[in-house]
Amino acid sequence: MLETIKQKRLQKKAEPKEEVNKFNAVSKKSNFLLNVLFAILAFLAIMPFVFVIAISLTNEQSLQLNGYRFIPEEWSLEAYKYIFSSGSQILTSYGVTITVTIVGTLIGLAIMSMYGYALSRKSFAYRKFFTKVIFVPMLFSGGMVASYLVVTRFLGLKNTIWALILPMCVSSFHIIILRTFFKTSVPDAIIESAKIDGASEWRLFLRIVLPISLPGIATIGLFLTLGYWNDWFNAMLYIDEPNLIPLQYLLIRLENSMEFLANNATSLGANAIEATKSMPKDTAKMAIVVISTLPIIFAYPFFQRYFVNGLTIGAVKE
Repeated sequence: MLETIKQKRLQKKAEPKEEVNKFNAVSKKSNFLLNVLFAILAFLAIMPFVFVIAISLTNEQSLQLNGYRFIPEEWSLEAYKYIFSSGSQILTSYGVTITVTIVGTLIGLAIMSMYGYALSRKSFAYRKFFTKVIFVPMLFSGGMVASYLVVTRFLGLKNTIWALILPMCVSSFHIIILRTFFKTSVPDAIIESAKIDGASEWRLFLRIVLPISLPGIATIGLFLTLGYWNDWFNAMLYIDEPNLIPLQYLLIRLENSMEFLANNATSLGANAIEATKSMPKDTAKMAIVVISTLPIIFAYPFFQRYFVNGLTIGAVKE
């Protein structure tokens, strides 16, 4: 008798769990529809870039006659040959961009992670003051003239690679995200235990905090990488030397020169007219997009796992 009563009680306790499991479960039909939906969304996201690649590989005359197509009537590499006709300049610009991206990302992560970690600790006496220091620039900016004078006259970084790195290496918004991430992902008990064991602040930060906070740091690193890779405005302001021109600025100058020749060919003479006839104007623009985005697309899958984790864990800002 007692055994049957116990069994009934156990069954009653198990019933809500089964209901919850049924409520959370996804049927095969719904799962199939969701897979189809996300497959369509992935297709819609990928196809524009595939379309750009197809246009960049199209013959210019064929493009003018037949219009834009996913499968070109006539394949051609003239757009890429035209872009790479600058020879060593584009390779130099690639090297400058890669160097600026790597060095700037590492410096930015080092500064912002230490700043954010200090602000996340309640034991730091001046955290309110330094929080205001980074919060004020988010609301009030000194403007372009002030930043230009600081970089060129005060710091003397005109025509140096540091003019491409330092203005972008620290962001108040990224520091606030890292501060929140350190607060939510690094328990105080771990910090206290490490201090009891005799760990110094540097050892605590390098051996415990950084490994735990890798998803958030990788997310900010991806943002920095994209920012440095796509930056051309700082080069336009601070760089005149050809050996320091980054890739994006070189491609913009190339596109502007092509448009200038196409719009002013008649006033420049017969040679300019002949040059514009053989110049791949539309296909070269698409080739510029491919050249500038393809390397970062290949690099993104290595950051994807950390990027998703960082967004979900550090999504709430305090």
